[in-house]
Amino acid sequence: MPVQTILPDIYSVGVTDWNVREFHGHTYTTKRGSTYNAYLIIDEKVTLVDTVLGSFSEELIGNIRQVLPPEKIDYIIANHVETDHSGSLPQIIKLAPQAKIIGTAKCKEGLQRHYYGNWEMQVVRTGDKLKLGKRTLEFIEAPMVHWPDSMFTYCPEEQLLLPNDAFGQHYATSERFDDEVDSCALMDEAQKYYANILWPLNDVILKKLQDVQKLNIPIKMIAPSHGVIWRKHPEKIIEAYLRWAKNETTPKVVVAYETMWGATAKMARAIADGLIDKGVEVKIFDIANSDRTEVIKEMLDAKGMIFGSSTHDNFMLPNIAAFMELIKGIKPKNRIMAVFGSFGWAGGAIKEIESLLIGAGAKDLVAGVGVKYAPDETELKCCHELGLTLADKVKSA
Repeated sequence: MPVQTILPDIYSVGVTDWNVREFHGHTYTTKRGSTYNAYLIIDEKVTLVDTVLGSFSEELIGNIRQVLPPEKIDYIIANHVETDHSGSLPQIIKLAPQAKIIGTAKCKEGLQRHYYGNWEMQVVRTGDKLKLGKRTLEFIEAPMVHWPDSMFTYCPEEQLLLPNDAFGQHYATSERFDDEVDSCALMDEAQKYYANILWPLNDVILKKLQDVQKLNIPIKMIAPSHGVIWRKHPEKIIEAYLRWAKNETTPKVVVAYETMWGATAKMARAIADGLIDKGVEVKIFDIANSDRTEVIKEMLDAKGMIFGSSTHDNFMLPNIAAFMELIKGIKPKNRIMAVFGSFGWAGGAIKEIESLLIGAGAKDLVAGVGVKYAPDETELKCCHELGLTLADKVKSA
């Protein structure tokens, strides 16, 4: 990623990872790659905001050198401990041993446990300020957005928010700003990012967004630590986060299933046909052949969720079982749900999925359909009617 001026004397010095295709322990696919953003502020005090993944340390250092010698860095803002943002910190500290690290108390603890460095660190809390010269940095603690150590950094003179993982996207591009890229692709990646990383933290995120709104700070630019910078329409991503955090949905249904010999797949299509006949948008996925990251993204704003599985050894099939563990962690609220599936001599998969959904807090669980062996025309009609029923509930919700 070439060094780019984002504001006078403020530079983007991070790196682009064009080839990364998995993130967070293989749970998140990154088909468009990603970036690890870092920002250099030149003032009376030179400040580096976040670093990058350790394997890209030399590229980061080279980028900083294009602006000034890294030995001149006075402060390093550590908004987040996770190693894709702190992995180059040991290398930077070697070059600038006098630099003071700024972060939350949890950040200090996390950095110590990750790197065991005897580094000088200043712990900050919400409302604390750091004077750089003509600019000031203000700090806003953001615990569990998305780790306990997370923090936002704000520059009031530039109305610039540096929120680390919040408002980011795994999106590798040669452009740096929201008005330079395809807006549909950008929002697709932003929604995917929120759904797969932040969705379980809706309540925390909503409160933090409301807290920031109460601070009444003007925001002209948002520079996250992944993806492009929001300079043209920062309000667009803020409004999207508010919508997602409030759990707002559209009359859409996602059907996710796994089939052994095709019977459950026939049922899925019949259910989908019923939904479509009522004018409801449907997304249907065979989990064994689908990108789970994309499925979760589609579920973020879907009012209805339908899960299906053939029964094997009295349990659901392994791919849908792994997917349902993700659903258990997300605990989607205020969704209309149903379960379906085929079986040979016992229908354990349906009971298992229903039990998992109830444990995850499902409130509106519609009676599903179970079929022994392959569905006949009457049973497929029952599946179609389930789709019609769900469509009515989704449209009236």
